[in-house]
Amino acid sequence: MATPSSPSRGSILYALVARGAVILTEHSGVSGNSSVVAVGLLQKVPQDDSFRASWVAGQHIFHILSGGGLTYLCMADESLGKRLPFTFLADIQQHFEGRYAAVAGGAVAYEMNTEFAPTLRDRMHFFNTDPRADTLSRVRGEVVELKNVMVDNIEKVLGRGERLELLVEKTDTMGSQAFAFKRQARALRQQMWWQSARMSVIIAALVLLGAYAIVCAVCNWRFQC
Repeated sequence: MATPSSPSRGSILYALVARGAVILTEHSGVSGNSSVVAVGLLQKVPQDDSFRASWVAGQHIFHILSGGGLTYLCMADESLGKRLPFTFLADIQQHFEGRYAAVAGGAVAYEMNTEFAPTLRDRMHFFNTDPRADTLSRVRGEVVELKNVMVDNIEKVLGRGERLELLVEKTDTMGSQAFAFKRQARALRQQMWWQSARMSVIIAALVLLGAYAIVCAVCNWRFQC
């Protein structure tokens, strides 16, 4: 594999960006057969828009992140763990797509190497040496962890098909009941309004009849008082 001399916490030693098995750019900080192993791993990466994986090779781990038809791979010391390497890959993805998203789909092997390999080198140096990289990794890791938890919860819910169907059925039933209740309430209000109107008419008629009777009692029916 490789024979690096790295800090005790471990380092990112090799990185590349590829489309399928076609390497568009790469940079290695060590000597060895990292590129050969990487090409073999690229052939195992499924061509979908969301894939994360890690493969152990001796004392090193190859980490892979894919998205948008491109694959971002790095090799790091096993002691470095996974959080920092995947943060590095996400950082490289952001830099690369910002510059080559429109042309990467038709690029030939190593077409971006002259321009982008220095970026790989500089970002590897940053993540290997700058303390701010660990802070960035921790913050991004918390966001990714939250996203994974949310996706996991959704998948668990989606796995309960019967309960979801029952929930939808209950929701539809509740919706129908709510509509029926509104219709009944509207009809009841109209009925009460008509009853109130009829009662008002009856009361008014009684008042008029009472007034007429009083007038007739005081004056004769010919209104000759």
